[in-house]
Amino acid sequence: MKYWLIKSEPDAFSIDDMEAVGTESWDGVRNYQARNFMRDEMEIGDRVLFYHSSCKVPGVVGIVQVASRPYPDHTAWDERGKYYDPKSTEENPRWVMVDFEFVEKFDEVVSLEAIKAEEALAEMYIRRKGNRLSITPVEAAHFEYILAMRG
Repeated sequence: MKYWLIKSEPDAFSIDDMEAVGTESWDGVRNYQARNFMRDEMEIGDRVLFYHSSCKVPGVVGIVQVASRPYPDHTAWDERGKYYDPKSTEENPRWVMVDFEFVEKFDEVVSLEAIKAEEALAEMYIRRKGNRLSITPVEAAHFEYILAMRG
């Protein structure tokens, strides 16, 4: 099993939205490194930290799990959509998505500030300057540490 962190702005799609729908496709990823993580490394059942970004208190707010193998991101083919990519076609899709399934919502946010204060989490991608990836791998020990921080 591998571990991941995915970011979402809560006004676009929050942990509450995820809980309400149960399973959701993760479309619109337009970064090659994040795409490669989904396409090449994610497996069904992998555990994922759900992170709220661009909000008053950014941080980890829950857990989801990978619920599908990667498949073509059809939003790249919608000429009127915000994720349209004319270089991606049904015959040669450039982008992929996976489905995530809700597992747990935390009672309190494990804030980025708290994560940055923990030396044991110093190597997490989320702490690296300039990291803007929406999907990053997480070491098993870091995943467990975050779970312990939730109280």
